[in-house]
Amino acid sequence: MSTLIRTGVLTHYFKVAQQLGLEPRPLLRKLGLSSEKLADPEHWISGSAAVTLLEASARLTQCPTFGLRMADLWQLSDLGVVSVLLTHQKTLRDALGTMIQYRHLMNEFLVIRIEETGRKVIVREDVVADEAGPTVQSVELALGTLTRMCSTLIGTSWHPLSVHFTHDAPDDLRLHRRIFGGKLEFASAFNGLICRAADLDLPNPIADPVMARHAQRLLAGLPGANEPSIVLEVRKAIYLMLPARRATIEQVAQGLGMNVRTLQRQLEGAGKVFSDMVNGVRRDLVTHYMDNRSHSLGRIAESLGYSAYGSFVRWFTAQFGMTPTQWRSTKPANIR
Repeated sequence: MSTLIRTGVLTHYFKVAQQLGLEPRPLLRKLGLSSEKLADPEHWISGSAAVTLLEASARLTQCPTFGLRMADLWQLSDLGVVSVLLTHQKTLRDALGTMIQYRHLMNEFLVIRIEETGRKVIVREDVVADEAGPTVQSVELALGTLTRMCSTLIGTSWHPLSVHFTHDAPDDLRLHRRIFGGKLEFASAFNGLICRAADLDLPNPIADPVMARHAQRLLAGLPGANEPSIVLEVRKAIYLMLPARRATIEQVAQGLGMNVRTLQRQLEGAGKVFSDMVNGVRRDLVTHYMDNRSHSLGRIAESLGYSAYGSFVRWFTAQFGMTPTQWRSTKPANIR
């Protein structure tokens, strides 16, 4: 089952393409898309096609902030019916929880996790596409819209303490600074933002519990593009838990609200083995990390959940037939 994305997420694609002088129709045809599909915000398209569309558009326009330009035009109403429910949540914490709960109605390949660390909160956000490939534009679009959603709900003066990207910084950071406001950390170990824990409990001044209940009833009657599958949910959890060395079947099962035996049984029913899924995610991630020369091999090992560098080297060699150092020295065109 492929991951899908609601085209409302790409609402401002055509406007940005026009601003940058891009005629998108040939690219859309190449990806099996059409202007009509993207013009309907309730349509669903392949997540991989959406990721490729943004990366190719950035490349053709020579604009490394293509996705962030889309985020700059984003409005809460772009989320459709879900926006009504978000608008009337009591706090930012409630809104983020609602976004996580209903993300399958908007964007199946988006994964969000909230981690509280004392007075600060880490909101990890990543893109899990069906096929490995660059996701810089999709990640920046996702983080940009997340930041704008937070500021829309609790005040435009709000900014995260810091915003983190696993990719390198573009030459021009003016748009990043305007949208995010806080400290920018590129070549980071994760994609996401850090804010004060107290910010999550700031009241939403326009919250209306009656409207929230009404919107929830509407959403309850809406079918998702696909019902959230256990395979997809486990894969997302692995992506988020690997850097913290918590991508064990016990931790993933706990995060999904089930016991290990139940999770194993559901994965077996889908023809999957948990250890194979962890290995697959590591293969997807390592291709990105190895291409980014600002990531040291030690840091890559940690990002893939290895506490010992030697374990990472043995795994990499078994997977790709050479050590990480040899791969970087030869840099084959296609590692997979």
